[in-house]
Amino acid sequence: MWLSCGGASSPSGTRTSGLKYRAFITNSVTAGTGAAGVYLVNAQTDVRAAVSAISAGNTPGMMALTPNRAQTLVFSGNGTQSSDNQFSIVNNASESNAAHVTLPGMTESFVVSPDSSAAYVAVPTAPVTGQSPGIVEAISLSSGTVTGQADVPSVHYLSIDNSGNRILGFSDNSDTVAVITPSNIGIGNAVTYIGGFDRPVQAFFSSDDSTAYVVNCGAECGGTTASVQQLNLTNGTLGSYVAVCTPNTAQCAGTVALVNGSTMYLAGTPYSGGVPSQPCTGQNTAATTCGLLTMVDLNSMTVTNTAPIVITDGYHTHLSLGANGQLFIGARTCTEIVPPVPPTGAEVRGCLSIYNTQSSAVGNIPPGAVVIPPANGDVTGIQPIATRDVVYVIQGGSLDIYDTMIDALEYNPNDPNNPGHIFGLVGQFIDVKTVDF
Repeated sequence: MWLSCGGASSPSGTRTSGLKYRAFITNSVTAGTGAAGVYLVNAQTDVRAAVSAISAGNTPGMMALTPNRAQTLVFSGNGTQSSDNQFSIVNNASESNAAHVTLPGMTESFVVSPDSSAAYVAVPTAPVTGQSPGIVEAISLSSGTVTGQADVPSVHYLSIDNSGNRILGFSDNSDTVAVITPSNIGIGNAVTYIGGFDRPVQAFFSSDDSTAYVVNCGAECGGTTASVQQLNLTNGTLGSYVAVCTPNTAQCAGTVALVNGSTMYLAGTPYSGGVPSQPCTGQNTAATTCGLLTMVDLNSMTVTNTAPIVITDGYHTHLSLGANGQLFIGARTCTEIVPPVPPTGAEVRGCLSIYNTQSSAVGNIPPGAVVIPPANGDVTGIQPIATRDVVYVIQGGSLDIYDTMIDALEYNPNDPNNPGHIFGLVGQFIDVKTVDF
């Protein structure tokens, strides 16, 4: 039913670093001898490459890898008046900034066509003559130039189908979905709207692109009920619907989802009356509210977990499945439990949760268990490392390396006194992507 993303071989060409398996990490600050840019790490040995950072704007952050792995797209912007809003196209083979475009505002979402020829960027605050702000900008990845725009008021998030023939756009405080035809951008009649949703934020597509599974954020985004709603893309009608609620409770939530086979995992924080409402049932924590992980079978459109899976609260933005069936869940603006100084063994809690999806124990992690690592900060990047039992996580501006057999920081022989970290890697890091596998 589901189309998997292929693992194309690495692009040929000269690599300045000489590394075979690279992780790109964005550093958003310049301080001392460290410059803002894209840092390179050997993802096999957890060692920083002895090369300069790739320039990618003043405050590089969010990244996306093209399907053919030839390029990495980087956005630089901090939401202030001095923000450069630079969208860079990094050539992975030469490890250099090949081109860049200045966007008309901030973005938190961009997608790439399946043939790696174009990027589409949501800019919710971009001025538009005669109507409310908001555009989807099309950028050629071969020339590094803007080829057109589709006007979509307040568009915040984008999802693209498997063929690249449709993009779904999701706007803040809206119950409609914008259906965008990429080939018509800049020509006319590129956008149509379909209503009947509940603060939609994301979508996944069947392998034949006939059906979209739209994630409705619901109450957490100012709506009513978090849910998954089928959208028939052939005739633009709504299909089956399932509320993303824990069985036998009224707690529903979902701001980010991941599909594995026919199972959709959704993470979010339930809200009631405009405030978080999920207790931290089963967790020994000073936090008074938590979030939920919910599993939906897309074949039957039913919730499959029979009990609440309690995770950290906050606005959830990242889901990634690592080795050994460990699901890494990241949020921002969660309830932080900060240790006293000096630490006395008290609770430390941030925005990262790890869930064991397996039906058997992994190491000492029981099946269906949730681990909250003792680390503070927003989670802004998660990257499982292929062929290894580790996951790179950017939390609170630092790169942490987790061993998926114990759901804790790995032992790094290159820095034995600093588990889970890389010697000499200093900065305020935002995102991480592997570019070779």
